[in-house]
Amino acid sequence: MKKLSRRGVLRDSALVAAAAMALPRESMGWTGGLTVAEEAVPHMKFPSTPRERLAVASWPFRAEIESARNEFRDKTRAGIDLQDFAVKVRKRFGVPGVEPLSSHFPSTDEGYLHGFRDAIEKAGVHVVNIPVDNEFSYYDAERENRKKAIANGKKWVDIAVIIGSPSVRTSMAEAKNSKPDVERAAESIRAVVEYAAAKNVQVNLENDDLVSEDAFFVVKVIEKVNHPYLHALPDFCNSMASGNEKFNYDAVTAMFQHAYNICHVKDSEVGDQGKVFRVDLKRTFEILNASKYKGYCSMEWEGPENPYEGTKKLIAASLRYLA
Repeated sequence: MKKLSRRGVLRDSALVAAAAMALPRESMGWTGGLTVAEEAVPHMKFPSTPRERLAVASWPFRAEIESARNEFRDKTRAGIDLQDFAVKVRKRFGVPGVEPLSSHFPSTDEGYLHGFRDAIEKAGVHVVNIPVDNEFSYYDAERENRKKAIANGKKWVDIAVIIGSPSVRTSMAEAKNSKPDVERAAESIRAVVEYAAAKNVQVNLENDDLVSEDAFFVVKVIEKVNHPYLHALPDFCNSMASGNEKFNYDAVTAMFQHAYNICHVKDSEVGDQGKVFRVDLKRTFEILNASKYKGYCSMEWEGPENPYEGTKKLIAASLRYLA
């Protein structure tokens, strides 16, 4: 998804087993906070059936989701609250997961967040990831701006804990005063990752923006941080906006080598000038399967067609290629 510019293993111990039984997110392997001894690896157990691995992202429905921070809201269309959208995901699309974008939350007050979690759990829906947009850059030349990026990342880790999300995708905004810098980005993101690890929340980086989040730059940052709670979020088509098909498939392959719990499924991407870029879904799922990826697949429809029909199309293809 484009940002503001445009748009595992469970440990065999009694302690972990008790924690998993005590928390409602056990069905998706999320066991809540960790002791110091447990911080070494993420505690997630993914479903094995294709349908249970699927989720729907809120991004494709940005025109109708009501939120003061949603700049893409189309007031000519009927609106819907994020909670109401999430509650209807299983009934409308036949899958259990939802991926709510940070700017689609109408409130981050604890009351709303607890109500959100209660409502979706009653509907048999769970959050698989929160894509978090960040106004400030992790590699900004100004330390104070990097601190603001870190603070935003930590804020959404806390929100993930409240709503039961096993992970956040923190974006790397482009810095006006610096080119992408691996050392600064890694130092900043490490602070977020260490904070998240103590709460058993995975942190992901996406190949989203072609400048600040180029897939190969993202991989370098992940390898530099070298932490089990930092992984890649491969997007099937974002890198195709480069206009270079080989670059896109190479980028997706590199990202899946570092993926863990979440990826974005799409067969097209709309560029800034309205040009539609397309990928071969079968070929991309072959890359996914070859990497032995076992995490969630979130439908993030992009294209001129109706997002409801487009999302159903992606779900049908995902069930076919994951089988």
